[in-house]
Amino acid sequence: MKEQNHGKLKRDFKGLYRKILLASVVVAIGGIALIYFMVDPSLSVFKADEPDTEIVDIPVEDDFDKIENGIHSRTGFIDAPGMTETIQNCTNCHSSKLVIQNRMNAERWKTTIKWMQETQNLWDLGENEAVIINYLVTNYPPRKKGRRAVLTDIEWYQLEE
Repeated sequence: MKEQNHGKLKRDFKGLYRKILLASVVVAIGGIALIYFMVDPSLSVFKADEPDTEIVDIPVEDDFDKIENGIHSRTGFIDAPGMTETIQNCTNCHSSKLVIQNRMNAERWKTTIKWMQETQNLWDLGENEAVIINYLVTNYPPRKKGRRAVLTDIEWYQLEE
């Protein structure tokens, strides 16, 4: 008999424990939902200290295609026939500096363009190809010098030990 009462008491306690646990979970979820959906985010208690902000107008760049001293300001290209076509077809994929530093002859430019079309998804340039190659060869021809000019007029001296 004592074991029956003990078993009943144990079952009752488990039932009460489950009810308290369930009630706690419901209250916690309700509290989270209340905070998430009902609290006004503009209340200063919930905001971090933020500095006052001011709306500033950013000037629109009117000089997008400005030429200064014969150089296109945005790209650095020399202002000459074919510059626009070169900007439109080359700078969509890479920097103008990459084009300027690669000084090549017409044959090498043609090979490079063909390589870009085969491997880099460059579109068919059509009539612009000849215009672009002519622009690049005329304004950025291969240099015959090395990295620097040969040193001249140097007064050498003997190091003493």
